[in-house]
Amino acid sequence: MKILVTGGAGFIGANFIHWVLKNRDWEIINLDKLTYAGNLESLKSIEDDKRYEFAQGDICDTKLVNELMKKVDMVVHFAAESHVDRSILEPGVFVTTNVVGTQVLLQAALENNIKRFHHVSTDEVYGALDLNGGKFNEKTPYDPHSPYSASKASSDLLVRAYGDTYGLDFTITNCSNNYGPYQFPEKMIPLFVANAREDKALPIYGDGKYIRDWLYVDDHCEAIALVLEKGKAQETYCVGGDSEKSIIQMAETILENLGKPKSLMTHVKDRPGHDRRYAIDFSKIQNELGWKPRVTFEEGIEKTIKWNLDNAAWVQNILSGEYKKYYEKQYGGRL
Repeated sequence: MKILVTGGAGFIGANFIHWVLKNRDWEIINLDKLTYAGNLESLKSIEDDKRYEFAQGDICDTKLVNELMKKVDMVVHFAAESHVDRSILEPGVFVTTNVVGTQVLLQAALENNIKRFHHVSTDEVYGALDLNGGKFNEKTPYDPHSPYSASKASSDLLVRAYGDTYGLDFTITNCSNNYGPYQFPEKMIPLFVANAREDKALPIYGDGKYIRDWLYVDDHCEAIALVLEKGKAQETYCVGGDSEKSIIQMAETILENLGKPKSLMTHVKDRPGHDRRYAIDFSKIQNELGWKPRVTFEEGIEKTIKWNLDNAAWVQNILSGEYKKYYEKQYGGRL
């Protein structure tokens, strides 16, 4: 089987490619625009694998997308603008990539008779939960509160519309917050690790009691593979880590692991429209496909902190722009 992976140079996409090449006999074409969050150094160790091919480009490029679709059997669509803070500052970019880009991919998948279009989405489309409320599941109504989550909700609905209107075979996964190797340094966990390492402040939004369900990225990758292999067409599967932690708890865990004082936690102005709590009920994918998280939070956060410490140069290269030079050297192009 040959798969087109969009956004494969990003955090979850890169981990998915590594996971597939290690655990499945599949071929992959990775389409990535290489914006600020796309980093080819994350894939350096597999770039000579004969089952892997990289294509630099935009998912909004109809011609390029159609050319690539002709070569594959299935699509796994990760490519998205994904940082909530950035969506508040530049909502138009999120609509273009997340909505228009998804429509271009869907149309190409339809015209090229793709066997399955798998769309990777987020629990943020469901809005917010009370601190002591229940959990999101596949029947939870959409109630997005940020430009990011609204753009992802729109893309989810477009995928469903292509299934209902044109009969396109699709599946959707809505996942909780991922963590693990290769995560862009602006995200909370790598940011906290980097700051704590240098005795810099860990910025805590508002009261710090905002809760997220944390999912180790390899567990997410396995869930996607199982949905591709065994998931029912036109179905959505919620994927969670069963590890609810607040911002303060995450900061305390990282500081304790690094032997740093809690005084580094610094409360800052809250994010507009900040959702109080997310949590996922993953009983559907567990009951139907036999999936559940393998990595406990304690194991996952220890591995993630260690990876970020051991790969401090990777983080610094991203922040300094060194990966751009790497791209030019490897592929003879310019960003």
